[in-house]
Amino acid sequence: MVKFALLVTIVAKPGKEAQVETFLGNGLPIIQNEPRTMAWFGFRMGPSTFGIFDVFPDEAGRQAHLSGVMAAALMEKTPELFASAPQIEKLDVLAAKLP
Repeated sequence: MVKFALLVTIVAKPGKEAQVETFLGNGLPIIQNEPRTMAWFGFRMGPSTFGIFDVFPDEAGRQAHLSGVMAAALMEKTPELFASAPQIEKLDVLAAKLP
């Protein structure tokens, strides 16, 4: 069961929307190597607004993800691709349906 989540909101710099979309798509193979990330979604909310939503069974899994390769890549790409720092919110999962 998942109990912890992250919601990350990203705003692309003007003209960098395609690169942000590619960045998120390229993140999937990285996340597949994180055994405690139970589900991960990269998504687009509007013309220049993107997001990441992921869930974990425990706080240790969430912290491992925040210290992992994808999080480091996100911070590394911030000056190049994003209009501001990603907004990272820690969430508690109240109910979930996973395959």
